[in-house]
Amino acid sequence: MPFFALNELPKLELFPGIRSALVAGKRVMLSALEMDAGGVVPEHSHPHEQAGLVLEGTLRLRIGDDERELEPGDAFLIPANVVHSGVVTAGPARVLDIFSPVREDYVNRYNSFTGTGRDTRWQDRATGR
Repeated sequence: MPFFALNELPKLELFPGIRSALVAGKRVMLSALEMDAGGVVPEHSHPHEQAGLVLEGTLRLRIGDDERELEPGDAFLIPANVVHSGVVTAGPARVLDIFSPVREDYVNRYNSFTGTGRDTRWQDRATGR
């Protein structure tokens, strides 16, 4: 299916107060985040490149040694394997994250959460259609 309504997708809690709805293709994945005020994304890194756009609210984001306060309209880019973290300083916040390649760990957790399997939830990813 090529079209999605984010408000109709199940939301998986990634961290306390931080929920994500996923849309994934073969090589790119969108993660639409809903973040409560004070929500924290703990320090972590991953082998995926990550870009993001703040849609609503304010968050303090640390990428490597650089830290900034981001507001709606601000974008960011996190290179692969760079440690990063964030906290919502005025919320709720909404952020659109884009990952490449697809974070299979998120897809697997999302599939388990929604009660669907890879063949049913992500049929388009498997077939390329």
